[in-house]
Amino acid sequence: MIRGALKMVGFESPDHWDIAARHYEETAHPFTARYAEAALTRVHLGPNSRVLDVGAGTGALALLAAQAGAQVLATDFSPGMIARIAAAGVPNVEAQVMDGQALSLEDASFDAVFSIFGVIMFPDWRKGLAEMARVTRPGGYGVIATWREQGAATFLLLGQIRRKLFPGREGMTMPEAVNALNDPADLACELIAAGYRDPKIEPITFDYELDIGALAEPDSLFGMSPDWTSLDLVEKDAVIAEVRKMAGERATLPIPSTALIAVARR
Repeated sequence: MIRGALKMVGFESPDHWDIAARHYEETAHPFTARYAEAALTRVHLGPNSRVLDVGAGTGALALLAAQAGAQVLATDFSPGMIARIAAAGVPNVEAQVMDGQALSLEDASFDAVFSIFGVIMFPDWRKGLAEMARVTRPGGYGVIATWREQGAATFLLLGQIRRKLFPGREGMTMPEAVNALNDPADLACELIAAGYRDPKIEPITFDYELDIGALAEPDSLFGMSPDWTSLDLVEKDAVIAEVRKMAGERATLPIPSTALIAVARR
């Protein structure tokens, strides 16, 4: 039984995300798209706008920006994620495997650069923010979304249940940037240090609707979290029972998840 802090094993490896890409597209993508849509409403994009999506995942932001008519480049270090974006076949979206900490792109080449829960996963997230600023044209926008608390959706729920059922056990270690950027003042300072100016930061909350029927396959539902994979079978049964108790008679359990959306100028 693991008693120390649990690390987000594999999250800094493209192989992890390659394996998870299809599941991520089906489960996380629709949820993160709500925050991506909120981010897009805070920036004016025209039909000729050049947009970069850094740490694009399966393209929640990129595909929405393309619908607005922008010319979009989506980048991610995971070939599996990039393959899912390419499979969408959207003509004004180009998808490339690229390290967001060292973008192989020219300076000042994009009107708006977004990272929706992407740069916050980087080992060198400050370098990721600096790279975003470097490729943003003067007067252009840099936009990031980060979690206000310890993650969101099932990760947030599992953390809450762990603290209730197993109070003596430390939880998983979140990526450094999730902790460093979850306060608006700190986030603003880091954006300015990266090369942006006039950051405006707003909290946005959406409910993740956990389908109680999905508890029939809990490893698929919770398997990306060390707060789940570290448990033994008895402990997992206790967690499932707690989720059912929280849901009561409802078919879904809402998990309020708050993000900070920051918009800054170059």
